[in-house]
Amino acid sequence: MSLVNPTSLFYGSPIMTRSPIFLNPTRKSQPVSSFSASNFPQISAILTKEHQSNAPEDKIKETQSKFEFDFKSYMLEKANLVNQALDLAVPLKDPIKIHESMRYSLLAGGKRVRPVLCIAACELVGGDGLTAMPAACAVEMIHTMSLMHDDLPCMDNDDFRRGKPTNHMVYGEEIAVLGGDAMLSFAFEHMATATKGVSSDRILRAIGELAKCIGSEGLVAGQVVDICSEGADVGLEHLEFIHLHKTAALLEGSVVLGAILGGGSDGEIEKLRKFARSIGLLFQVVDDILDVTKSSEELGKTAGKDLVSDKTTYPKLLGIEKSREFAEELNKDAQEQLSEFDPRKAAPLIALANYIAYRQN
Repeated sequence: MSLVNPTSLFYGSPIMTRSPIFLNPTRKSQPVSSFSASNFPQISAILTKEHQSNAPEDKIKETQSKFEFDFKSYMLEKANLVNQALDLAVPLKDPIKIHESMRYSLLAGGKRVRPVLCIAACELVGGDGLTAMPAACAVEMIHTMSLMHDDLPCMDNDDFRRGKPTNHMVYGEEIAVLGGDAMLSFAFEHMATATKGVSSDRILRAIGELAKCIGSEGLVAGQVVDICSEGADVGLEHLEFIHLHKTAALLEGSVVLGAILGGGSDGEIEKLRKFARSIGLLFQVVDDILDVTKSSEELGKTAGKDLVSDKTTYPKLLGIEKSREFAEELNKDAQEQLSEFDPRKAAPLIALANYIAYRQN
């Protein structure tokens, strides 16, 4: 393609390297009962549904046959371990309502891509995946917080998430805001206090990395520029800035945290950072495509909202086919970053990149 590879603009430097042009740009019901591990949607059902199309199945089978790697079993195992860890990390306790709200969204299912990326990166550099579990839980808590806040009427105003009413529809806006706030702060507490067998220097480095990825130079930067760009004539470079920060930053943090806590060298960490930025942008390109090609039932959330709100997306700027080509390019770039690692240890991340590229919801 003739497109500039956006990730190449950022490799080897902090996420926030240039400033976009900022533009001037806004129900309650009774809480439900608490959740336990037995209430989780079956990960196997999620994976089975998402592997119905031929393209992802072919790519995953290619990885499996090449490295004798069973991606579906790997995802099932890791996602179930993450679910159990999240259930234990956020028990139901006083004040009941805030912890019910946190658990409602945190344990509502999902693919657990970010925590599995964290664990896989830890294992790739020679660490024990369980060492990265507190960090994996932390990134999922922060991801959940971002969804709780994104769904609010003052933001994206969504009524459904993962096939269920959004948090504010069940607990009210005030509790949804506070539940997200509590989740954010607890994510750092959990990573700092529950991580074992890792030097304090590495834990501190990981905490700093995560804070930067989600702060005013990371996820929040993307959110702000996205909000300020509504209704504006946004170009490709501007759109890439938004999504490298809004979406890719936390995916990058997930991978880099795993590499740091697994004992990776600086060189290994930077290669994995580049890998993560590519799959982070890939995730958003695919998300934009799915928003205009799938139904709300297939996505588990409201489809077509970007079109209705006239939001700038990759399909809007490039068209569907060019967006798909761009996704292929990003997937290829990501996997090239893993070429110097042990192929068997890299197999989970290769399969995860293909999974993100060819997912159906």
